[in-house]
Amino acid sequence: MGIVTAAAFLGEVGDPSRYDDWRQLRKLAGYNLTENTSGERTRSKTPISKRGRPGLRMVLYQMAMAVAAKNPELRALYRHWRTRQQNPALIALACKLLRVLFTLIHERRTYDPDKVLGAWRTEQLALAA
Repeated sequence: MGIVTAAAFLGEVGDPSRYDDWRQLRKLAGYNLTENTSGERTRSKTPISKRGRPGLRMVLYQMAMAVAAKNPELRALYRHWRTRQQNPALIALACKLLRVLFTLIHERRTYDPDKVLGAWRTEQLALAA
């Protein structure tokens, strides 16, 4: 992630310390899921709400595209998610990136490639490969 995208992210989010949970940022971006049902029909897919800030969604989407191309850990996760039918891979990667950014900012940590995926996800990716 570059300086310009970090500045765009912080410009859209504001002060990250005012948020207690990464789900608040997900809702701010409009990446939370909504159910679309009526009395007679149920929709098979659950779309994102898109009720948040479109600029933040755009920045997160662009960051997810760059991370899918450049970061080896998250690229492996993106390739794994691309094979699944359940969710759009770039949107899921943008949400994962949002969780990572929230943790790095909120806990004042540096990026550690070993901790990004965690032991369970690393094992899952090794079995899928």
